[in-house]
Amino acid sequence: MTDTHPRHQLRVHHYNGTGRLVTQSGLGAAMRHQRHMLHHPGIRLVRLNEHPDVLVLNTVFPDSAIVGRWAHKQGIRVIQFAHSTQQDFENSWAGANHIAPLFGRWLGHVYAGGDAIITPTPYAKKLLTRYQLDAPIYPLTNGVDIDFFHGKPTAGKQFRERHNIAPHTPLVVAVGHLMVRKGFTDWINLARRIPQAQFYWFGHTPRATMSKAVKRAIDTAPPNVHLPGYVPAAEVRDAYAAANLFCFASHEETEGIVVLEALASGTPTLVRDIPVYDSWLPENEIVHKARNLEEFEHKARAILAGEAPNLTQAARHRMQEYSLDRVAQRFLAICAGTAPNPDTSPTRRR
Repeated sequence: MTDTHPRHQLRVHHYNGTGRLVTQSGLGAAMRHQRHMLHHPGIRLVRLNEHPDVLVLNTVFPDSAIVGRWAHKQGIRVIQFAHSTQQDFENSWAGANHIAPLFGRWLGHVYAGGDAIITPTPYAKKLLTRYQLDAPIYPLTNGVDIDFFHGKPTAGKQFRERHNIAPHTPLVVAVGHLMVRKGFTDWINLARRIPQAQFYWFGHTPRATMSKAVKRAIDTAPPNVHLPGYVPAAEVRDAYAAANLFCFASHEETEGIVVLEALASGTPTLVRDIPVYDSWLPENEIVHKARNLEEFEHKARAILAGEAPNLTQAARHRMQEYSLDRVAQRFLAICAGTAPNPDTSPTRRR
């Protein structure tokens, strides 16, 4: 990484707290990325009681809000990551839609505690404007570890051997919580329509928190669907390398780290055509897009048959812009309060 603070080390506390509860999610991955970026010559990571210059918060649990308010009183600069919106809370857990408006008001309260707010995309920033926050909002990608998600053929071969998947058997993967919002039910129906392919979804959601639709989809899933649950990152990396298609039918995202991972791995990627991708994932250039189950089936079949344009080289090239080293420069400038106009994102297409 470039040494942007050679003369003075910025003292930063990267708050974890109840963040331990979200380690198996995209938010957990984002926090790991931040810690990687904070291991920099210009940064000294310190405990909360060691007089930090900057406090970095990620979750919207009450402990984060309390710590943020305390930091303000101590004159500590608070960087608040805004990973969640009311929109991506809806259609997630059982009963989520009933409390989504209340959750939205809570988000506004928590985010108002930041001196600077970081959210992954211009789309997410647009959603945050409804909270009428005084602090500048910086659209900044969560980034992707392009060295780890390398997409090596040997890794893919080993994954297929571990799971007894023949070399020429079509393999479709997805990663995330088992939710309607994540497109899980459509993904199950897609697997039913393409029985010659094997479908693997990695991720865990406690059954007690699942919606009825998700439970029903699991209980009636066809035999070509496999749900290994939460697995180590290396297993997901190898699955990307083995897959003929990463199919992510999510209805709402603030970015979607798993999409970055698949693209960095060189996996052909099919996503739902939703606004979050408009500014940085152009259709038929970086990803394929679909609007409904019929389009997902049509495009998935074309990709698996080798009849769709191969976008993987362009996608891997684009993901260089999302590498943690590139993102770190902007992140550290925001922490230090030296970042330029927050309406300009280095990853936003011009």
